[in-house]
Amino acid sequence: MAAQKEQSTRQMLMNLLKTNGKISVSFMAQELGITEMAVRRHLSVMERDGLLQTELSRQPMGRPMTLYSLSDQADHLFPKNYHILTLDLLGELDAEEGEAMVSRLFDSRKQRLLKKYRPQLDGRSLEDKVQTLAKIQDENGYMVKVEHDRQGHYVLEEYNCPIAEVAKQYQDACRCEKALFEDLLGTRVERTECLTKGGRKCKYIIHSD
Repeated sequence: MAAQKEQSTRQMLMNLLKTNGKISVSFMAQELGITEMAVRRHLSVMERDGLLQTELSRQPMGRPMTLYSLSDQADHLFPKNYHILTLDLLGELDAEEGEAMVSRLFDSRKQRLLKKYRPQLDGRSLEDKVQTLAKIQDENGYMVKVEHDRQGHYVLEEYNCPIAEVAKQYQDACRCEKALFEDLLGTRVERTECLTKGGRKCKYIIHSD
């Protein structure tokens, strides 16, 4: 219960910072009905996690006051519905131009990503390419793990899909991801499990032969 209360207070503090911008400890304490010491304890944890930025505000009298606001890093902690807008736009494009145009749009995205990432992989061994690709995908939020199977092939597993809601409705997203992997790695890639089709992860077998 104590942990839940701490989390609830921290969330209320986050919401207060989100809606009010640069605010002082005393303002936060007054709004939440807790002590300034309690506020500072929460702020200390948030600052450690990189969620805060501070600035000094000079006062007519006395010492400058520290004002707190959320950092850019904190933005991901708030709900986002980007997929709704994306699906709406793709739906409009599908209705106006047809399914073929939507497919071309995903293909164009794949080509853009290929151009962006290819310089990081060109000239490397397959081992280095796989590890670099895993790092790229991990940094993009896919929660990646790489292993070897009994045949000696690489197994790349993604435990999260940032575009899952889009991919569920438009399989071109999954098709283009697999094609992107093949072009970047220069070898055959086989998908054996998919999050959008009820799998626990997206699993790719990267053939080393």
